[in-house]
Amino acid sequence: MNDKKEKKTKSTRRNLIEWGVIIAIGATLYLTGLHTEVIGTLQRGLLATGLIKPSIPEETEEHPPASMEFYFADEDSSVQNLAAFEGNVIFLNIWASWCPPCIAEMPSIQNLYNDLKDTDGITFLLVSVDEDFERAKGFMERRGFEMPIYHFRTKQPGTYESTMIPTTYVISPNKRLVMEKRGFAKYDTEEFKTFLKDMAES
Repeated sequence: MNDKKEKKTKSTRRNLIEWGVIIAIGATLYLTGLHTEVIGTLQRGLLATGLIKPSIPEETEEHPPASMEFYFADEDSSVQNLAAFEGNVIFLNIWASWCPPCIAEMPSIQNLYNDLKDTDGITFLLVSVDEDFERAKGFMERRGFEMPIYHFRTKQPGTYESTMIPTTYVISPNKRLVMEKRGFAKYDTEEFKTFLKDMAES
């Protein structure tokens, strides 16, 4: 009987220690802000399966006009808007450094950017909603991402009032909003690259 009690006591103590370690790790990650990047890295594993990808439209002419009155500033605080890139395919991604799904999809966007950055007629705009833009810049530098990033200057117009980040929009050269993807996705697929290139060449 005493053996059973002793075993039960040891088992309970071991469980408490294990839970204590788990809670301590969770608290440490949360207090240091690393939980966001850890969750984002885990979600990237889900993207690697290729199951979550953007839906590619077949006809771009049938889509609604996109508002070009959308203002943002670059890393030098120079204010621009979408109209400056009219005539190009615009890949517009709205993200934040504190958003795990944004972190999860960022490597696939970097791969897409690497493959298409020298393609005429395609513009990449990664617009951060971080209140402190220095935090967004620090995130990009730490991760080794080389894409140009921007930050909001005015409230999004109705077209871009997504309640979820990340949200990605693709705007055609003739100012049609041909794609809106709320939530994360894998963008560096051959199918998606071909979609952007074909639209830029048409």
